[in-house]
This record gives sequence, C-alpha cells and structure tokens, in this order.
Amino acid sequence: EVQLVESGGGLVQPGGSLRLSCAASGFTFSSATMSWVRQAPGKGPEWVSTIYKYIVTNTYYADTVKGRFTISTDNAKETLYLQMNSLRSEDTAVYYCAKGDSYEYEYWGQGTQVTVSS
Repeated sequence: EVQLVESGGGLVQPGGSLRLSCAASGFTFSSATMSWVRQAPGKGPEWVSTIYKYIVTNTYYADTVKGRFTISTDNAKETLYLQMNSLRSEDTAVYYCAKGDSYEYEYWGQGTQVTVSS
C-alpha cells in the first residue's frame, strides 16, 4: 500500500523558513519522480516543484518559488523534503506531496498547512 505522509507545516512570519517532509512507503522511492503541489484558500492546485531521479537527478521549480524553495530526497529515509526560505504571505497554502509529475500524479499525501503571517 502506497503511503505519503507530510509534516513540518505551521505558522511562520514573512521572511521565515520551514522545511516540509513527506515520508513515503509502498513503492521504490529511490527512483520515483516526486512533486510538491500546493493549494491556497479559494484557489486551484498549483504545482511547486518536481524531482526526477532516473539515472541523474533533476529538479524543477515554479517561477513563483524558484530561488527560495529547494526540493530534495533522502533515499535511506524514503523521505521527500521541501526547504522553503524567504516565505511570503502568498505562499500560504496546504502543501501536498505527490508521487509523479504534472503529467500524472499517481498518489497524494493528506497535506500540511503552511501559513505565512505576521
């Protein structure tokens, strides 16, 4: 059974940092394509970042987070991370990890709330 469990969300002031984690199980994590997607209140889902780990590792970011967010994995821990720096109010959203990319998200986590506010 595939499971994706996010953690690390919370309330942070503008300019602050958070690191989200997504513990994965039930599939071969070391070669899996993984993504972060967020959904702000009253808006549709927004792709944030994807990491591809087939032969070489490649990472991609939405323009809205490029230079501020970093996606990474720890294959030994089967965990996906999203390091978020220089947070802005517009980053407030529920953040989901997903197996796959924007062509097909196969599985989703339950989400973790990130609120950026003073």
